[in-house]
Amino acid sequence: MPELPEVQRAVDIVNRVGAGKQISDIQTFEDSIVFAGVTHLDFASEVKGRTFRKAHRYGKVFYLELEGKGRMPVLHFGMTGMIQIKGESAVYYREGPKDTSTDVWPPRYVKFILHLTDPISDSVCELAFLDARRLAHIRLCASPMTEPPISELGFDPLLSMPRPEDFVPLVRKRSCPIKALLLDQSFSAGVGNWVADEILYHSRIHPEQRCHTLSDAQLEALYFNIVNVCQIAVSVDANHELFPDDFLFKHRWGKGKKAKPTLKLPSGELATIKWITVGGRTSAYIEELQLLPSPALQEDTNPETSVRI
Repeated sequence: MPELPEVQRAVDIVNRVGAGKQISDIQTFEDSIVFAGVTHLDFASEVKGRTFRKAHRYGKVFYLELEGKGRMPVLHFGMTGMIQIKGESAVYYREGPKDTSTDVWPPRYVKFILHLTDPISDSVCELAFLDARRLAHIRLCASPMTEPPISELGFDPLLSMPRPEDFVPLVRKRSCPIKALLLDQSFSAGVGNWVADEILYHSRIHPEQRCHTLSDAQLEALYFNIVNVCQIAVSVDANHELFPDDFLFKHRWGKGKKAKPTLKLPSGELATIKWITVGGRTSAYIEELQLLPSPALQEDTNPETSVRI
């Protein structure tokens, strides 16, 4: 699933090709699941003819700020959503899907195509929104930041990280596993599966450790790494090949007997990557570095569930 860094990459692409251009035309393709609360025809009617100012991201959601009367497109990629510019490859997660091509237009799984006209050169760029599994959402909102889905999200690690003194009680009042809390978008907007695992690895926290058992040192590390991991990933345009060698992301993809671990411990020995299910998602962690406290310390004295949105 595209997470904060991948969505920021998409926003940067949209701004690069579209800022200041007019939506001279728009093609939409019927999909009553992906178009949420608006038909594809009404979406096209409300967007066409307006000038695109800038794309903005909050968590895993982004929206297009448009001039003129009407609501703004608010977009969520779901599991397999992506942006593709005509003549360029679609970029998604670790690699582009096998069945997209720069030679085929409109691309497969397309939901809409914006025709963006430069007011000076009159040149036209085409920008497509794709989704193979139909778990994305396309909405129109009058005030994106104050309406759902954005208004229901928690803090964004790069845009609205709380102060440390406010962050600590937000975590300590919960008794669910810390990985489940990080996946809860009403807590930390934009943090998904791989980002959460990366944060916990660098913080040396086991994904199953209960929030209320975290020490002051662990909470300090967690606070730092929520921001740091996102900043590093965004700084390299979410290109996993440019992630630091000590990022778990670069080593976590092999499972089973054929897997060849390459991540090294501080001692220089090879690390042992383990996988468990936490918060409904497969979680990778380093056995030697992310230790789970004893059952007595993990006792759930204040049961509370955490919902992943």
